[in-house]
Amino acid sequence: MSVAAGEAAEAGGAADSLRRPTVLALRALGLGDALTGVPALRGLRRAFPDHRLLLAAPAGVGGWLRDLGVVDAVLPASGVRAVEPLDPALLAEVVGGPPDVAVNLHGQGPQSHDVLRATSPGRLVAFACDGFADGPAWDDDEHEVERWCRLVRETTGAACGPEDLRLDPRLDPRLDPWLDPRLDPRLDPPPSDVVLHPGAASGSRRWPAERWAHLADRLVRDGRRVVVTGGPDEVELAEALVLGLPPGSAVVTAGRLDLPGLADVVARAALVVCGDTGVAHVATAAGTPSVLLFGPTPPHRWGPATDLERHRVLYRGDPERPGDPHGEEPDPALLALSLDEVHAAVSALLA
Repeated sequence: MSVAAGEAAEAGGAADSLRRPTVLALRALGLGDALTGVPALRGLRRAFPDHRLLLAAPAGVGGWLRDLGVVDAVLPASGVRAVEPLDPALLAEVVGGPPDVAVNLHGQGPQSHDVLRATSPGRLVAFACDGFADGPAWDDDEHEVERWCRLVRETTGAACGPEDLRLDPRLDPRLDPWLDPRLDPRLDPPPSDVVLHPGAASGSRRWPAERWAHLADRLVRDGRRVVVTGGPDEVELAEALVLGLPPGSAVVTAGRLDLPGLADVVARAALVVCGDTGVAHVATAAGTPSVLLFGPTPPHRWGPATDLERHRVLYRGDPERPGDPHGEEPDPALLALSLDEVHAAVSALLA
């Protein structure tokens, strides 16, 4: 058995599934997508209180949501462009048979519908598309949180909405200090820390690195300490941001934290500055104030859906003519955001 399979089975095997009916939800996407789907998952909990709730998603983010109690078990799955078929052996091991209800929280279909149909569910909950008429109509311009909540509300009658976004991802610092004690003896970030997350999945959503560096310098001059986060492939970018800053004024955690550790840093920070990326949704879920730099994608689709007073969304694009969220070069709307504008927004939220 693979490590992923073992982790999924550990959360609840076939013996438990034989005792309880099962809801299988598909959302085989990234961090931001997973978090915007949390309200719909909570709606499914209310709709099917006696069922086990299984999530087909990437093992990392899925396991994190399982540990936070959002779902009961995870079936490793991925597919930003096209969903890979679910592992039938693992499905049988974790579910114990066909799921009673399969819910497509992944896409409009039909390909993602077919992935769930292959599990032979007793009922399929999904948006209407070619070959499947028994579902609500898809709205391309709908906010991502509302889209999936509407699907759950209209098909099950269960309540769910943006108020269900909140999570508490803070870790016990005695178990996993978020800072290397050689850099800082404190286990918790001080309340003045500002998290800067310069990376994004695509170039079109990355504000220029030199502007990030100037922003870090200004924040340090304002008396703040900056914490620069990122993945393993963003270490060089993160370290470049803090070159020349006074010792002790900045910490780079890029490449050093797993997802729970990153979420813990975000949850404990005074404020987060990032682009249209997964960390923005972590800040929303944790209730951490944020300044969000939007470019190709209009924020009315992917911006914060709750606690709007905590967040400042900066956007200079045309929502009627969005850019390419998967482009290689920074989107013109993102480039239109000046250093002065971003610094002013940060200062206003921290005042």
